[in-house]
Amino acid sequence: MTLGFVFLWVFLLPLVALAQSADLEQGKRLFESQCGSCHGPLGNGGKGANLAQPRLRHASDHQALLNIIRRGIRGTEMPGSALGPKQVSSIAAYVKTLGRIEPKAIPGDAARGKEVYTAFECELCHTLGGYGGVVGPELDDIGARRSAAHLREALIDPEASLPTGFLQVRVITKDGRALTGVRINEDGFSIQFRDLSDRFYSFWKDELRALEKDWKRSPMVSYETMLASDEVDDLVAYLVSLRGN
Repeated sequence: MTLGFVFLWVFLLPLVALAQSADLEQGKRLFESQCGSCHGPLGNGGKGANLAQPRLRHASDHQALLNIIRRGIRGTEMPGSALGPKQVSSIAAYVKTLGRIEPKAIPGDAARGKEVYTAFECELCHTLGGYGGVVGPELDDIGARRSAAHLREALIDPEASLPTGFLQVRVITKDGRALTGVRINEDGFSIQFRDLSDRFYSFWKDELRALEKDWKRSPMVSYETMLASDEVDDLVAYLVSLRGN
């Protein structure tokens, strides 16, 4: 290595560091404005997954992370982005720094929380380990997809933050049957939904006397008065422990 090359490298190194710092600052601003509403302002989860961890389930390397930010994840609430390549790259660089954040301690005992889950028959609506109902979200990896704060809010105030596309419907058929359920599919002529007993219904809309759509309504009850505060802590700790494979 020549002396001139050494001097050039010493001169350029601060400029490279400055450019990287600017990229991270831009990534931080973009993350807070574009991603923070779901993933939390610090990336530690909310309605979206907790990103403040050393290893991300869907992004094993930098290119995978770039692809997810650009294209989203099909079949989930993670949308694609219309941002340019440099902006996407700066967000990815910032997300990679979030793994250095020390995780928050979660109060509660997961083993006792599992007992609460069983005692309150949460499996009637939620699938876990291939068993249970399908009206509510599947829970096998809920701890990787939702923050502890979001899970606690969902138990206390279920209607505060419903999944994207979730819709409770009420119908009255022309023969007088009144039914309530969660919409599965709908087009201009028909609607399909599932009730809380896991029964599936499909109707042509001209078979219905009434079709009411309860946006921002959840069939899940609030556990605020049904559970003691330590039971809520335990149940949240159990749900956070569910991280899939």
